[in-house]
Amino acid sequence: MRVMSFNANGIRAAQRKGFFEWMADQDPDVVCIQELKAQQHQLEGVAAFWPEGYHCFYEEATNRKGYSGVAIYAKREPDEIVRGMGHEEFDAEGRYIEARFGDLRIASLYAPSGSSGDHRQDSKERYLIYFLDFLRRQAAAPGEYLICGDWNIAHKAIDLKNWKNNQKNSGFLPHEREWMDKLFGEVGLVDVFREVNPDEDQFTWWSNRGRAWDNNVGWRIDYHVATPGLADLATAEYVYREARLSDHAPLTIDYDVEF
Repeated sequence: MRVMSFNANGIRAAQRKGFFEWMADQDPDVVCIQELKAQQHQLEGVAAFWPEGYHCFYEEATNRKGYSGVAIYAKREPDEIVRGMGHEEFDAEGRYIEARFGDLRIASLYAPSGSSGDHRQDSKERYLIYFLDFLRRQAAAPGEYLICGDWNIAHKAIDLKNWKNNQKNSGFLPHEREWMDKLFGEVGLVDVFREVNPDEDQFTWWSNRGRAWDNNVGWRIDYHVATPGLADLATAEYVYREARLSDHAPLTIDYDVEF
């Protein structure tokens, strides 16, 4: 099973940059997309946004046009689609969609960022409190669970280039990193990428300022997070950097699972 996660920073912009042609060449079984910046009606009638051979599900932001939004494409038709995480504030921003395939659940997540101001960091703090309990319930449920997306937190110093200068910035605040410790500790979920690749300089997001992309001055804030049984079946990872399809790179992980 090949699962791809991609923050498109605008799905229409990513389409113009060639994402869907590249995606077809990769032949993923499931694609989790974040930051659509579009409503579904704006995508209707455009073949690129409904790739042949995939069942496509969009969850848009309802409180603000051109903002947030997540999607899942799957070769296999899901038994059920779950929209939202059960929280009015975050569900209105289109941050979570989940597809269920028998005893396997796969979700696309776009976590809040606090980098644009105190009001957004305050929202992120509310999310961190709510979402950890949500994930405890998911981890304890029967079957395997995989949640892919932009978590907007770099967990450890190895996960961003200039970590010393970012310790007071949203996305690398001490309590945010402690939240990730709990996620991968007491909650019992697994950072799948790090199980496969322990190397330095492995990033998935680069600022548009300066020459961050060219010099690989980035952050690893896109994750596959899974229950241990599924994480143990990960065989390979791939961060695509040959072309810049977004300010994020697609993150693909292969699992030794029939889909």
